[in-house]
Amino acid sequence: VGEQALLKCSFKSSSPITDSLLVDWTYRPLTGGQMETIFHYQSVPHPTTAGRFKDRISWVGNVANGDASIAIESPALSDNGTFICSVKNPPDI
Repeated sequence: VGEQALLKCSFKSSSPITDSLLVDWTYRPLTGGQMETIFHYQSVPHPTTAGRFKDRISWVGNVANGDASIAIESPALSDNGTFICSVKNPPDI
């Protein structure tokens, strides 16, 4: 709580990394409910502009190195839940 939380995500692809590569981070609260997309990357980072993580997520990954990690500023216990990293590098998923 209070310290930056690093959410690591690494991937391997049999296809060359191109501008078509997509990274999506989704979140579901521990209490259940809807999955929500909290971060999207395609050529440039697109942090969420709404919801509990607005203005608190930063891109720390480097897709050229197979890294799609993000960081969350000022995490709180209420942020507890399931975080899923999805990487698509067409035609490889």
